[in-house]
Amino acid sequence: MHAGLEGVRTELHGRIAAIGARTASRVELAQEIDAIRAIAHRAGMHPAVTVAHLLDDALSRGEHGPLVHGWLSVLNDAVASARHDAAACDTFAAACAVRFNG
Repeated sequence: MHAGLEGVRTELHGRIAAIGARTASRVELAQEIDAIRAIAHRAGMHPAVTVAHLLDDALSRGEHGPLVHGWLSVLNDAVASARHDAAACDTFAAACAVRFNG
């Protein structure tokens, strides 16, 4: 694995853990998710970008509390994904739909 990508993964996992460890307003959460999305986008980590977009949508709908922690878990999985193609994005999007929309 490329050392640079591993450093990005480490940073993103740290940011996600920090979100989960504190109570933040929806605005603060949205700002941090946007930063995570931008970093993932620059690194070509497309599944993480997809999940970050979906998480941002969930925050916009007013989701909070334990549901956000579930979204963060999926975002961590997307960051860890070795695949970065459209099919991987679709798989993560489908997983989010099933897990959070029933």
